[in-house]
Amino acid sequence: MVSRTLFALVVMVLCVPTAATAQASHFRFTEPPGSYPVGLRVVDQFDASRPFAKGHTRALQTLVWYPALPNASRPMTVDDYVHLTLSELRSDPAAAGDPKPELFTKWMSRLGSSLTEPLRSARDVPAALGRFPVVIYAASDSAVSWENADLCEYLASQGYVVIASPSMGANTRDMTDDVPGIEAQARDISFLITYAKTLPDADVSEVAVVGFSWGGISNLFAAARDQRIDALVALDGSMRYFPGLVKQAGYVHPEQMTIPLLFFTEGEITLEQIASNLSAPENVGPSVLNAWKRGDLLTVNMLPMAHQQFSSMLERRPTHDVEDEKPGYAWEEGGAGYAWVARYTLWFLDAHLKHDAASLARLKAAPVTNRVPSHVMGSQYRAANATP
Repeated sequence: MVSRTLFALVVMVLCVPTAATAQASHFRFTEPPGSYPVGLRVVDQFDASRPFAKGHTRALQTLVWYPALPNASRPMTVDDYVHLTLSELRSDPAAAGDPKPELFTKWMSRLGSSLTEPLRSARDVPAALGRFPVVIYAASDSAVSWENADLCEYLASQGYVVIASPSMGANTRDMTDDVPGIEAQARDISFLITYAKTLPDADVSEVAVVGFSWGGISNLFAAARDQRIDALVALDGSMRYFPGLVKQAGYVHPEQMTIPLLFFTEGEITLEQIASNLSAPENVGPSVLNAWKRGDLLTVNMLPMAHQQFSSMLERRPTHDVEDEKPGYAWEEGGAGYAWVARYTLWFLDAHLKHDAASLARLKAAPVTNRVPSHVMGSQYRAANATP
């Protein structure tokens, strides 16, 4: 495993609570839904082309959120999502070290006070008529597919088919923080795009990949090899923090990418913090964002948000680490920023998958023009330069 960096240390906080914790307000995703009710299907898939855990077939529990017809079905609760961990690896969980009880227990502990909270999707309800652009959600390091269920449901309500699977390494349920681990998740992304072709309500001529943290480097690797991907969204993605891994791959060339990229960053990270970690080889390499000149680039700096606040399920934990609070901001202000992340993600997808001119204009405008409150975000839009 590669040596940990500042960014990785932030990620470790998600799994290892410290004594220095403070009570956080209870998270609620308040962004109004779109015009569609939301359905959810859970499909057990197997990628027979790849062995997994002592030669067993790679199992991909696949979640599909989709625009649905009006219905009176009971919505999913947080508890319903947590229970999906018990059926993640159906091929042979014992061969993978049977991580399911531990994973289930961890999330039950994290989300115990929120388990009865209803979300917006309902299981297996009839789909709305029509065909909709496809969004693949790539989860963070070793994370569950539903870590951003609120965002996935929100996008489905706005007329997208959203598909996700867990973040797993090449041979283990846990992700490995290296190029083989990234490539395993990148291949999962392409597998899900191919699966989308079998869905009658999915329009695979328009595909984007949204990745949080480690998923925000795997989506870059996937786009480098899969020409079906039309746009990328990175929620404080690892492509920014691990340029050395991009360089090591040899075939990922951000300077040649012509698709649009929306990149959200967490709040302030000082130059001193960055410089203290530049000795690690995975951190040394050309900046992906600086190289992204042949495709449109929108960089949005979410000033009050800590890294883990880009996950709605992690926002629901009852405690947080005081050290993660951004200077000058309360933890609750970071949580409120999640709604703006969802809104800008929707505008980006509408602009580039639905080719909506009004949404593109919003992306190019200053945040104040879009009625973003002061001191919440800064944004910079850079149009593609066709000259190599």
